[in-house]
Amino acid sequence: MAKSAFEGVKVLEYAQFVSGPYCAKLFADLGAEVIKIEEPGSGDKARTRGPYPGDAPHAERSALFLYLNTNKKGITLDPKNEDGKKIFLDLVRWADILIEDNSPKVMEELGLTYETLKEINPKIILTSITPFGQTGLYRDYKAHPLNVIHGAGGGYLTPGDSPNLEREPLKSGGYLDEGAAGLSAAFAAGCALFSRWFTGSGQHVDVSKQEVVMNLDRVEIDGYPNQGIIASRSPKTSGKIALGVNACKDGYIMAFAMDDRQWEGMLTLMGNPEWSKDEKFKDPMTRAQNSADMMGHMAEWLMQHDRNEIYHKAQPLLWPVAPIYS
Repeated sequence: MAKSAFEGVKVLEYAQFVSGPYCAKLFADLGAEVIKIEEPGSGDKARTRGPYPGDAPHAERSALFLYLNTNKKGITLDPKNEDGKKIFLDLVRWADILIEDNSPKVMEELGLTYETLKEINPKIILTSITPFGQTGLYRDYKAHPLNVIHGAGGGYLTPGDSPNLEREPLKSGGYLDEGAAGLSAAFAAGCALFSRWFTGSGQHVDVSKQEVVMNLDRVEIDGYPNQGIIASRSPKTSGKIALGVNACKDGYIMAFAMDDRQWEGMLTLMGNPEWSKDEKFKDPMTRAQNSADMMGHMAEWLMQHDRNEIYHKAQPLLWPVAPIYS
């Protein structure tokens, strides 16, 4: 038996920053052999982003780069020159999956389209992660993560439940949306690999970051055509049942109670308090409508327990909780 889920799977990564490297990291962490390609010179631009130990920038010491590229092998080459392209194509013959995040036009100019690559390796699964996908009016547009987030409507709802509705739209913290794109791409590439085991054929997996971010807000987006709900940052219209970030004894936790199963797990950990039996907490909708009262009751209990205690005790009860660290 294989020791891990993707043992024996060979992945070639021609990507940088967050989405593509995170996609490849997920395969690497589950046992795949991953070779990361960096172009000569500065390499992956994540190397230029901190944090760094002692706040001293260094290409080999970026925490962002190191986290996203653990368990990988690396090679430096430039597919724009003859020797580099020859090595690149040899690696394509070796690989089961190629993960890339270049614009469609760049891959076309390099002669590295799916149509070309499948002639070299008919079983290759080309996984392309781009701001707007391989087709459509925006496919050749340049975009930073901030452009993608707002192009998908993410800023319209952020910061959520804000008392200041005149405040400017904000992006979510860190690289949440870039990570979500990498996760979606890994899931799709895994499905393509599973399909290949039965069909023997590779395929082109096309991941649009804009669509991924829209999917994160699908409840709010679907609410307008289906229910006539115009979502906003207002606590009265967001309709979110998530508990969100809350203070506890030694810091903060992120907790959710989106459905009855999660709600019951939370109450079990809290000892099934008497207040939870009130009719206004009987179902997800009434709990969303009375979330302020609910949080008022929960605050006292949370301040009596530390984040790691809550996190570990919540897991077997299927209550999704994450500790928040500095």
